[in-house]
Amino acid sequence: MTLRTQFFTLTLQIPFHSSSSSFSVTIPGKTSTHSLLSLWRPLSYSTTSSSAAAIPPSPPPALLRMVLFVPPGVEPHEVNESMVLPGSNIIIGPYAGDARIKGVEFVKSSGRAKDCPKDDRPEFAILGRSNVGKSSLINALVHKKEIALTSKKPGKTQLINHFLVNKSWYLVDLPGYGFAKAPEAAKMDWCSFTKEYFLNRDTLVAVLLLIDASVPPQKIDLDCANWLGRNNIPITFVFTKCDKMKVAKGKRPDENIRDFQEIIRQNYKIHPPWIMTSSVSGMGRDELLLHMSQLRNYWDQ
Repeated sequence: MTLRTQFFTLTLQIPFHSSSSSFSVTIPGKTSTHSLLSLWRPLSYSTTSSSAAAIPPSPPPALLRMVLFVPPGVEPHEVNESMVLPGSNIIIGPYAGDARIKGVEFVKSSGRAKDCPKDDRPEFAILGRSNVGKSSLINALVHKKEIALTSKKPGKTQLINHFLVNKSWYLVDLPGYGFAKAPEAAKMDWCSFTKEYFLNRDTLVAVLLLIDASVPPQKIDLDCANWLGRNNIPITFVFTKCDKMKVAKGKRPDENIRDFQEIIRQNYKIHPPWIMTSSVSGMGRDELLLHMSQLRNYWDQ
């Protein structure tokens, strides 16, 4: 638990209102202050293509005061904008490595945390509301259709499912919370064994908490994030459905993400890493895997 916690205690905050500023870096037992130019970044994902150069840039979308996730191995004074993964607040450091997925296999489903694999391989748990696109994201990450059950009926995952990746680490598909149509007793059991998993799983590197960017911030997601934070469980916010356009009388995904971040900032002294994704377009897939590689490699040392 101590090793996991240390990875998430190095952060960089750049205020929204100033052209230059100071920021605090917190390391266990130490605090230091450094100066850096403000980093104003559009809260959107962009890619470069051969035809892009001839097209004038679009007006910037919603801007967000960036709170950067700075991993071990990176000194605060070394940070610059080129080190930030597109569509995220994540700095890539020296622990980032080969992020390619070469093989994946289903290992087992467990109804209790104590029945999960006990081989000490590092693992990432994927959690989210029942209709957030959890199974679709898993399938997109591993580039395999139906490795995780995808259904038009939310809430089909009802067990803790372990998938072994590259014979070295696990993706863990957890039951979704929220809209699953199941007996209340079953819902309570899911909630109970999921919390038991979080609190007792020493091989857990981080929780990938999926947030639907196509809708405004949901109380159930905020409650889940706050519970994980109170229990010192490392998380990365993975915003899904970022390819969706603005709906009638609604907000764009980048605006919903901005609103969510503002609420989270009120409850987290150290802002977790976050990234924008789309299972439809592939947005953020490679970047998320690269982020996971540096978490995993640091955990493995």
